[in-house]
Amino acid sequence: MADLRAQLLPVLAWLLLALALRWLVVEPRWIPSDSMLPTLRQQDRVLVEKLRVRLHRPLPIGTVVVFRPPPPLQAAGYDPKAALIKRVVARAGDRVEVRQGLLWRNGAPVASDWAAAPMDYQLQPFTLAAGQLLVLGDNRNASLDSHLWGPLPEEELIGTAIWRYWPLNRFGLLSRQLSRREIRIYAPSTAPLAAEHLG
Repeated sequence: MADLRAQLLPVLAWLLLALALRWLVVEPRWIPSDSMLPTLRQQDRVLVEKLRVRLHRPLPIGTVVVFRPPPPLQAAGYDPKAALIKRVVARAGDRVEVRQGLLWRNGAPVASDWAAAPMDYQLQPFTLAAGQLLVLGDNRNASLDSHLWGPLPEEELIGTAIWRYWPLNRFGLLSRQLSRREIRIYAPSTAPLAAEHLG
């Protein structure tokens, strides 16, 4: 019995460490929709880092974030335990609007390497309050995001998507910039919005 216990203890220790890392530091997710094209495609696998959010560090514009459905989506029937993925395009204190196919932040149009198609909707000007983010899918016209349900409360954040580990031919760090090749091969989707929660 003592030998069995001695053999099981290291296994249990590694298991607890793995669970702690997944709960506190990093976790894998898969992409279920085209809302983040061209940056992320369906069935891509990414690693989500959680420390920045847990430590309440400011998120740079352009950060790809994973979050729980905000109250309007929960009220519409979204599972509160689901996870969504979008890009931060504005932070607390920023004044934003969408017009002429472009996002405007603090009176200036925002150039986005990752958004290859002009927006086909309008968003009336408003200022983000403390603790709020504006998050949009890179596939601007086929994304269930802040232009439909409003600002994201920061308390709904789970973490930041930092690394794509699958498929192997696109393995690597998720940059806040897209290559010219990625932009060139991107074909904007106009498909109806589908369920977007991450696996």
